[in-house]
Amino acid sequence: MLIKIKNCRDVLSSEITPESVYRSRRSFLQGTGVLASGGLTTTSLISASFLTGTSISAQKVNAQSAAQGDALIARAPQDLNLAAKPAFLVEKVALRRPVPDSGPFTTTESLTPFSDVTSYNNFYEFGMDKSDPSTRARDFKVDPWMVKVSGETNKPGDYALEDLLAPVDLEERIYRHRCVEAWSMVIPWIGVSLGEVLKRLEPTGDARYVEFLTLEAPDIMPGQRSRFSTIDWPYREGLRMDEAMHPLAMLAVGLYDDVLPAQNGAPLRLVVPWKYGFKGIKSIVSIRFTKSMPNNTWRDLQPSEYGFYANVNPTVSHPRWSQARERRLPSPLFAARTIPTLPFNGYADEVDGLYAGMDLRKNY
Repeated sequence: MLIKIKNCRDVLSSEITPESVYRSRRSFLQGTGVLASGGLTTTSLISASFLTGTSISAQKVNAQSAAQGDALIARAPQDLNLAAKPAFLVEKVALRRPVPDSGPFTTTESLTPFSDVTSYNNFYEFGMDKSDPSTRARDFKVDPWMVKVSGETNKPGDYALEDLLAPVDLEERIYRHRCVEAWSMVIPWIGVSLGEVLKRLEPTGDARYVEFLTLEAPDIMPGQRSRFSTIDWPYREGLRMDEAMHPLAMLAVGLYDDVLPAQNGAPLRLVVPWKYGFKGIKSIVSIRFTKSMPNNTWRDLQPSEYGFYANVNPTVSHPRWSQARERRLPSPLFAARTIPTLPFNGYADEVDGLYAGMDLRKNY
């Protein structure tokens, strides 16, 4: 039976933040000369604000924020770690290309406040609780940072992050983020097309998949030395090559107006918006091109619950809960604001061709 799916951009008016609210930040900064050539950068403004105990807040997507613009100044959360900022990333983030006016790289849905994006995280290297990453990653250092490239490639080697990213410009994209636990956010990422980076590494004709590994450093990642952890570290994830080369796939190095906080996967993380969030591996230190499908951490732990593809699919329930709806954050736990989950997280028009002829109940 053919079912007509509502397009990802056909959202309720009550769910829509006027584009002018988000754009007002840029107008405000331009008006103050922050974005002008030779003036302060957006990033330097934010960095300075942290020195004084304040931060440019995530926009409050309501009438009050519209009245105030989204250059709201608020106390910086004490558990926020933005101290480790590689200088080259600070510069590249400040010079990023802005969010497109339309298309799949943006949405009119309300952005999740900065405070929620940076304090409600799954990053099990730092602990199992949602607040653990923001409180335990304060001393996490990301400069210098190396990424090992290996496998079916003509350009293997150990790459400094600066060299890996230097030839490409950063850009902003606003993506929906859907966790397999049935909660979701809307996040303005800053980063680069994954495909652009992989092309320069020249994968061979035998490269059918690409595998990513997270840093393994139990001395500074307490979750990795916990005796209660059942994960076989390091955390690993993978994509099929056509997925990895898709324009929506992204390597993020920042969010909102700054470099990535440690709790969000600094300095380099994967963002694949049509898949469940556990595919978005954080703090990447290895990229390996392979002939065969690599294993991924959650499939290794519980293959009956977590598959390799992990495409958002409201018709395929998790064995312990439905995936038909999601709790959009911020939302009180006992008065939750829930919305219907869309196939491929609302990106079906862009990505369903990748899976033509596949049984997505079997290949979950």
